[in-house]
Amino acid sequence: MKVDAFKDAYKKKFEDMFAVPYTSGSTTEQFQALGQLLRSIYTDKWVHYNQGKLDSKQKQVFYFSMEFLPGRQLKRYLLNLDLLDTARTALEELGLDFEAVAAAEVDPALGNGGLGRLASCFMDSMAATGVPGNGCGIRYRYGLFKQKFIDGYQIELPENWLRNPNSWEVRKESKSVIVRFGGNVWLEANQYGDLKPVYENTFDVLAVPYDTPQIGYRNDVVNNLRLFTAEIPPGHESYFTTPEQRKEIQEITEVLYPDDSNYEGRLLRLKQEYFMCSAGIQSIVRYFKTLDLPWSVFPDKVAIHINDTHPTLCIPELMRILVDEESLTWGQAWNIVKKSTSYTNHTILAEAMERWPIYMIEGLLPRIMQIIYEINRRHLVNKTALYGAELAHRTAPIDGDQVLMANLAIIASHSVNGVAKLHTEILEHYTLRDFKTIYPFRFNNKTNGVTHRRWVQLANEGLSKVLDQHIGNRWRFKPREMNILQAFRDNDEVLEQLQEVKLANKERFARFVKEEMKLDIDPTALFDVQIKRLHAYKRQLLQVMHIVDRYLTLKENPKADFAKRVFIFGAKAAPSYHYAKSVIKIINELANLVNNDPAIGDKIKIVFVENYGVSLAELIIPAANLSEQISLAGKEASGTSNMKLMANGALTMATLDGANVEIYDLVGDDNIFLFGMTADDVQKLREANNYYSRAIYEENPQIKRVLNAFIDGTIPNIEAEGREIFDSLVLYNDEYFLLQDYPSFYEAQMAADKLYQEPKEWAKRALTNIAYSGKFSSDYTILRYAESIWNVSPETNLLGEGFSNLD
Repeated sequence: MKVDAFKDAYKKKFEDMFAVPYTSGSTTEQFQALGQLLRSIYTDKWVHYNQGKLDSKQKQVFYFSMEFLPGRQLKRYLLNLDLLDTARTALEELGLDFEAVAAAEVDPALGNGGLGRLASCFMDSMAATGVPGNGCGIRYRYGLFKQKFIDGYQIELPENWLRNPNSWEVRKESKSVIVRFGGNVWLEANQYGDLKPVYENTFDVLAVPYDTPQIGYRNDVVNNLRLFTAEIPPGHESYFTTPEQRKEIQEITEVLYPDDSNYEGRLLRLKQEYFMCSAGIQSIVRYFKTLDLPWSVFPDKVAIHINDTHPTLCIPELMRILVDEESLTWGQAWNIVKKSTSYTNHTILAEAMERWPIYMIEGLLPRIMQIIYEINRRHLVNKTALYGAELAHRTAPIDGDQVLMANLAIIASHSVNGVAKLHTEILEHYTLRDFKTIYPFRFNNKTNGVTHRRWVQLANEGLSKVLDQHIGNRWRFKPREMNILQAFRDNDEVLEQLQEVKLANKERFARFVKEEMKLDIDPTALFDVQIKRLHAYKRQLLQVMHIVDRYLTLKENPKADFAKRVFIFGAKAAPSYHYAKSVIKIINELANLVNNDPAIGDKIKIVFVENYGVSLAELIIPAANLSEQISLAGKEASGTSNMKLMANGALTMATLDGANVEIYDLVGDDNIFLFGMTADDVQKLREANNYYSRAIYEENPQIKRVLNAFIDGTIPNIEAEGREIFDSLVLYNDEYFLLQDYPSFYEAQMAADKLYQEPKEWAKRALTNIAYSGKFSSDYTILRYAESIWNVSPETNLLGEGFSNLD
């Protein structure tokens, strides 16, 4: 569509919707009109592609995830339809502010962080590479909480992302299914002598799907993201006459991750997981039956992927449908489930993997628990005969009075993958070693990835133009071609352009901070960024110690040779995670102290952005100079912020943890700041059982001075929180070894200071990081899944590479 035609169509759409001239609309109304116009453009393609998948009966992927964190969709859709420049020019010629209109779109808070953002990157990449894929999840009414800081404390408010109509979703009421909870169930023989379940007094919920298009990058692919909402089934309204009764259904899809610190919260979370799994599996079965094919070919037409353990109930639910409703034998059904299902593990620690009390599942899902009992019984019989009772019991899905969801996912899947090379090695050699013994060929690695379309093409248009100018635009289709940029490492013109782009991005972020936080920050300072979920193992506290150290040094010696720094944090803590919320309070009070100390000036500033999410990440990441990836080695499964920051020219401050290992392998010693113990070092230190953090505190005056600042009044208003943190590090022996790693962390930070004072050398290293970031495109990750796990052939492989060349 040409610009003039786009303008005419936009004006007509606006007037049809609001019955007033477009110039009198609010930015929200202007966005809604633009969204509806765009929807009219892509809908034919969506319908055609869906019908094509049905007609060809090609195999499809169904990707189950408790979280999808898509970010704003408007600019992504425009980019992928090759209409971004057209729309921007058209609106500007109409006298509208395109960026303001785009910013009027609500950023859906349907995820907590890396897990949900990974799922959305994967959905984008499936569409871009032509993998026929469907997302399955929950349409949360409020999503994750909206974070506010009050007196330095995190406060959680409802995130009402559906306060205005969602321009992209389509309600598919005709595709609704019934999900059954509670009641009593028993088996009775039918007229053929087969045992069939009989239910009574069940609590039935209607699962209504809402489909959102996943538009491929300049191709004809439009996949589906299907999110379900819970409603009262038709004809059951008379059973739900009170607000309390109606709320019991509404709360199922009301909020992402309800507080699970009590029984009611945990029960609701289990209810959510089954609701998603049952609704999704029923939809898949209904789709398969339209193909009019024998059940034996189900795995040839359907790939079910479990993203972490939350969707593990897909397994007994599919067994229930195949055995109870479709009358397959147990053996036939189990064979189909195993061949169809695959599982991604995102957790290193066995104790952190999801588990549910048997009594809870029995009460809420009695038939599902019966099936899990039978899976467990057959596993013990089969594996005891082969490997002995001890190993069979260690790998069984039932342990005492609990169901271990990871065990269930592993034994019922044909593939189990980790998400970074180190993570997979730890799973195979430590966490899941017993399963590796039983299933030696089931494990594989698929290092996570990010989509450069959002994180470079959209988030950093200045950098994208520099790349286009010097290496052409093929990198937009084949991200690994960004490595051509390495040839320009000694090109002064390119280095200057990269520095100019970075400064412009930093100035943009500085304007945001001034407008939103009333804080002045210097765009020429080193922007030091740590953006991720607030958790003790991610060690935001290590950076806090560094800031305190730097502050105290500057107070003693204002002429200390430090580069000016702006420390930028973005993080939410789970509502019931008291320790993490204490760290947030300390960061905010430290910011109040440092930012308002005239003796410090702009040598140190601390910016803690509220309500960190995708849209804020798109603002922060292009502005970053330094990427803090400082988790204790062996704790982070992969990380993806490390990849996004790298692609935007930030140097990584890193332990050899997660995907940091693979970043290091690519860029080498000179282009990353490494510190701290390796995963092997950590393991040996734990096994030696002789770590004594108090001795480090007593013997290291630098560390002692920093830790004392938490309890001696140096930082105001943290008496309780400071004591809690101090005790965790000194009295309770520093579980994540911050004191052990701090000296090398401090040295690495000083090396970063020194390098930043040589702008050209810093720019060279930033260029190298950009150049090698293309390997971490989620497009390649998805093609690896498609080839070796899902056995799906992409319809349009825009990357133009054979699978064998992906590694």
